[in-house]
Amino acid sequence: MFDTTRAFGGFSVDDVDAAESFYRDILGIDVERGAMGILELRLASGARIVAYPKPDHRPASFTILNLGVDDVEAAVDTLNEAGVVTTIYSDEMPVDSKGIMRGNGPDIAWFRDPAGNVISVIDDRE
Repeated sequence: MFDTTRAFGGFSVDDVDAAESFYRDILGIDVERGAMGILELRLASGARIVAYPKPDHRPASFTILNLGVDDVEAAVDTLNEAGVVTTIYSDEMPVDSKGIMRGNGPDIAWFRDPAGNVISVIDDRE
């Protein structure tokens, strides 16, 4: 039916320059800017995601990207050292002072990109 080897996800941002810097410099994702300011995020798995400029952008109210890690606390420390706030759900969820939810499924912490979209680091050890 469909060739899913060419499938990709996408989300909008309001500032392409800020998004490019964040995804490349903070998260370490390979980012290439294409036509019309569209960013292509290339993940080490081979997957790709596009971030496209949208003047009337509204941040997604859900997690748009989950980054699997072996150590959520170490990932949160790295993000916090880079100035990324990981306590965005401290009033709504049972999270610790670093914004990590533990013991309710895999350890996970959420944060926002410069456009306000929600991203997580999640323990995905097998």
